[in-house]
Amino acid sequence: MKVTHYLFTTVVIASVLSACGHSQSDRALSGGAIGAGAGALGGAVIGANPLTGAVVGGAVGAASGALTDEDDVNLGRPVWRR
Repeated sequence: MKVTHYLFTTVVIASVLSACGHSQSDRALSGGAIGAGAGALGGAVIGANPLTGAVVGGAVGAASGALTDEDDVNLGRPVWRR
C-alpha cells in the first residue's frame, strides 16, 4: 500500500509540474528534472528510497513533458535557455 501511495503521489506531482519550454525536448528535460526532484523528495518524506523516487519521478516527468503541449502547461523558459 505504501508503494502505491508513493507512486501515485509522484505521478501527480510530476504531472502538475511537468515542464517548461517551447520545444518537446526542452519540456522533456525540464519535466524529467522536476519529476526527479519531486520523486526524491517524496520518497524521502514517506520513508521510501529517494533514489527509486528520483528514477520513477524523472521518467514520469520526462514523459509528461514530452507528451504535453506548451498550451497545456507552460512554466516559462527553461533555466538553460535564459
